[in-house]
Amino acid sequence: MEHTVPEKAKISPFLAFFIIHQMQFGVGVLGFQRVIAQSAGYDGWISVLIAGLSIHVMVWVMYKIAETANGDIVTAHTFVFGRIIGKLLSLPFVVYFILIMLTTLRTFIEVIQVWVFQDMSTFWYALAFCGLAIYIVFGGFRTVTGVAFFGTIFPAYLMFTFLFTVPYADFKNLLPILDHSIIELVKASYQMSVTYLGFEVLLFVYPYIKEPQKSKKWVHYGVSFTTLQYLYLSVITFAYFSEGQLKRYIWPTLTMWKIVEMPFVERFEFIGIANWNLVILPSVCISLWCASRILKRVTNLKQKYGVFLISIVVLITINFFKTRQQIHTLVDYTGKIAFIINYGYIPLLFFLILIVKKLKKG
Repeated sequence: MEHTVPEKAKISPFLAFFIIHQMQFGVGVLGFQRVIAQSAGYDGWISVLIAGLSIHVMVWVMYKIAETANGDIVTAHTFVFGRIIGKLLSLPFVVYFILIMLTTLRTFIEVIQVWVFQDMSTFWYALAFCGLAIYIVFGGFRTVTGVAFFGTIFPAYLMFTFLFTVPYADFKNLLPILDHSIIELVKASYQMSVTYLGFEVLLFVYPYIKEPQKSKKWVHYGVSFTTLQYLYLSVITFAYFSEGQLKRYIWPTLTMWKIVEMPFVERFEFIGIANWNLVILPSVCISLWCASRILKRVTNLKQKYGVFLISIVVLITINFFKTRQQIHTLVDYTGKIAFIINYGYIPLLFFLILIVKKLKKG
């Protein structure tokens, strides 16, 4: 099933950096430190590095799949399993991207409801957000990429605001290094790899990159950039909070903003949360684009109808997640599914493609 993308719809190789980074850097940033510290204590920063390095291996595998099949994951499935089964196997990815959209949006709305507007309606906020995402996706993949670009550049200054904690931080908290067992570090690395999810979009956007060979280094830069940001945040958090304090805070990143003092703003975390809209918007748009794109490839439904259909599903489903426990369960399940896809299914698909390629040659 050959699928050609018009040249004018493609993006420059360096823009792959922003797509990969934005998918990996979302709501998880606000609270990942507490999760990894529960498993590996203040050696958690090591697991940030381990998980980051494992993604470089997975990116290599994904490029091999895309190059061999000469296309996206739907083409890869067709290459291995034939047309009908290939299409059927691609359908669950529509559900997967709906899950990512749902998890990102619901978690962020929870942050707003806890920190800013206690009585804010989940549905109306999600409706406004989805409306904006639909408008962006209708602009085509290049517009979605543009949003990922601005979602990286505009809120970048927020990273410097965490330096306000340095005068109160004690970097001796991080000592002794390697104080935890290998098993504890591996467990924390698994939890961290769940926070990093999103890089698998590479298998869906590959045909939309001009000269994809040249995009390889940019995707690896994107993964490295994300890893360094998570590393920076984990080191600063561990230096600022004691382990006892960290257990109490669900969103340590937001709690650190409480000490930011500027002459013109009293509660900086409100500005930070408002800016975080820009950080999660690209993730929602890319997920919506990917889900509607697969739907179009598999069922021949026009992409614009797919976009509306998927948004309606998200808007209906989001209302079922009301309590902290329900939202936590949603995040947990999405993370587990993402982990199985990234570290289980994709390597399996890679081996199957190698076998089929050998058989076809023979």
